[in-house]
Amino acid sequence: MERRNAEKRTGQVSVQKESGKKQGGQVRAEKTTRAPTKYGDNPYTAVYKVNRSDTLMEFLLRKCNTSRNNVKSMLARRQVLVNGSVVTQFDFPLGKDDEVKLSKKSVQGNIAPAPKKREMERKSKTERGKREQTVVRIIYEDEDFVAIDKPVGLLSVESDNETECAFSHVFAYLQQSGKNVRPYILHRIDKETSGVLVFAKNPKIYSMLKMHWNESVTLREYYAVVEGRMEKKEDTLVSYLKENKNNLMYSTQDITGQKAITKYSLLKENEQYSLLKVQIETGKKNQIRVHMSSLNHPVVGDDKYGGTKNPLKRLGLHASKLAFIHPVKKEEICISASVPASFRALFV
Repeated sequence: MERRNAEKRTGQVSVQKESGKKQGGQVRAEKTTRAPTKYGDNPYTAVYKVNRSDTLMEFLLRKCNTSRNNVKSMLARRQVLVNGSVVTQFDFPLGKDDEVKLSKKSVQGNIAPAPKKREMERKSKTERGKREQTVVRIIYEDEDFVAIDKPVGLLSVESDNETECAFSHVFAYLQQSGKNVRPYILHRIDKETSGVLVFAKNPKIYSMLKMHWNESVTLREYYAVVEGRMEKKEDTLVSYLKENKNNLMYSTQDITGQKAITKYSLLKENEQYSLLKVQIETGKKNQIRVHMSSLNHPVVGDDKYGGTKNPLKRLGLHASKLAFIHPVKKEEICISASVPASFRALFV
């Protein structure tokens, strides 16, 4: 089985002015994309979830029970959004689990390609002045996939309250690069977790992988900074996760929950913190955070699950590596994102 390790294939160039050299169908450069501007607060007249691959025109014709001319008018008036991005292309491809929104008014935002520079996003008073722009690094790309090193604070896909997300960045990058494709998100990582996030670039590959994602994944690796010294240098945690009425996950031995398996090994420690390499065999919601909390060693910065210290000024969790089997070529693709320097700096 061939393993393609993306970490060894990356450099760094600017998307706007330079491009990476290709070798063997893979981009060997690390590129940066800039966020589209926020689309504004527009009331939606309808929100639809896509259940199977389709084109935007055919999907809207079925859902809206209207004419092709009316659909084209909505698109021209910028009233249709897919996963938070304005779309005007009638034959835009849709994938399972995409979200299509219809806005009552024209959405005055950017269709990909993204602008060269976006204005500072003003989500709340506390966020003002943080950054003028969000930069997302492309760490892997071939003919079927594109992966980013998702920064802390960026959603994987949009929510009702936030339109800026990893999907919109990748969507913008693919469009501004002149590629007649769109991203399909294969998995998600928490907003406050950084690291590897992978998208498919065509609906066939997406559908094949999405149906058997857990079986196709061969490695999910994280680095975690947790509070205190670990009693065991390595261990395997097996329990079942359930969600309470406050939408918080908790660990139990009740087999009616979702089985979760977490392996960890200690890399570094001091009097206050431990640095762990973590591998999860199951990708359940908040799995690592819940399991570490159950050991009374919560992830630093994780006040949601009992954390009391925040030396990194962020959640101490990073998705460092993801490996999976290509559904057609049957090759193992391994994608890596470097561990943040701040994690190791705690133990110097």
